Amino acid sequence: MGFTCGIIGLPNVGKSTLFNAITKASAEAANYPFCTIDPNVGVVEVPDPRLDKLVEMVRPKSIVPTVTEFVDIAGLVRGASKGEGLGNKFLSHIREVDAIVHVVRCFRDSNVTHVEGDIGPARDIETINMELILADLETLERRIDRTTKMLKTHDKKYEVELQLLKRIRETLDAGKPVRIMGLDPEEEAQIKDANLLTAKPVLYAANVSEDDLPDAAGNPLVDEVRKIAAEENSGVVVVCAKIESEIAELDDEEKAEFLADLGLQESGLDRLIRVGYNLLGLMTFFTAGPQEVKAWTIRKGTRAQQAAGKIHSDIERGFIRAETVSFDALVATGSQLAAREKGLVRLEGKEYIMQDGDVVYFRFNV
Repeated sequence: MGFTCGIIGLPNVGKSTLFNAITKASAEAANYPFCTIDPNVGVVEVPDPRLDKLVEMVRPKSIVPTVTEFVDIAGLVRGASKGEGLGNKFLSHIREVDAIVHVVRCFRDSNVTHVEGDIGPARDIETINMELILADLETLERRIDRTTKMLKTHDKKYEVELQLLKRIRETLDAGKPVRIMGLDPEEEAQIKDANLLTAKPVLYAANVSEDDLPDAAGNPLVDEVRKIAAEENSGVVVVCAKIESEIAELDDEEKAEFLADLGLQESGLDRLIRVGYNLLGLMTFFTAGPQEVKAWTIRKGTRAQQAAGKIHSDIERGFIRAETVSFDALVATGSQLAAREKGLVRLEGKEYIMQDGDVVYFRFNV
């Protein structure tokens, strides 16, 4: 599994249309609020030309790409944190995802209603963010009460935790999401089980009209989104959900021609995944042999032994060495044998930090 993205936004901003396009699923998309009640889930392959090249070189019996799961979560409205629009149910769905794709309407169309009556990206983003902040404040107050009681144990870790929780509360009280705080890994680990909504990385999908492609330069509505994203270190991808729906119906050759006509090098799906990987600090390594070529998603900084555990716990437990060659070196030499003869295949130990594009064979014994 690559990562799980929850697609959120106000009603009628194009969430379900975008979801249908990128997953080729059959989630209902309609011009009225709360069309989506239970979350629709779609799993898509992560496009990676390196996998295609390895398949061409190795010609395996099977090909296994890594995948991304998209969850289409119903439109949130003001008062969601208090249960408005079935908000509590929808908020619980967001807690389960790794990252949030926040679809923001940046197009004008009198035929498509807007829950607020007019188009305002900054206001729409604030509405969603405030509901997530209010929900986090409720969660945080419960956690503060619990941690305060644990101070009676005189364990200093609870004093440290309480200080962190109070800092987070100050941020939320100021109307700011937790993700802007720049918490270090130790602090993130302390609050991980709280599953705070505003701590999740956010990728804003600015949904524009076809005329605004490829990059919506000069669109003041998109500029509003970009300004907010820059302030909170979030990502932005300009998409046209309507166009993505058309792309989803094309074969690879037709898709390439269609994208070229639009001045695009990749689809909205490709951009969402690429920016999403960067937001979450993810990368890909490969295993390649005559039986199977497979892509694996890991976090940047993962050590070789941990990466082996992605394949099987026995391989991690009995790890001996990782035979490793970079994708570029493998392609340049033409085969594993040629790469080995040129001394480009390395024997790495369990502490080796995996690199994006590594092609690996793990030696193990259990």
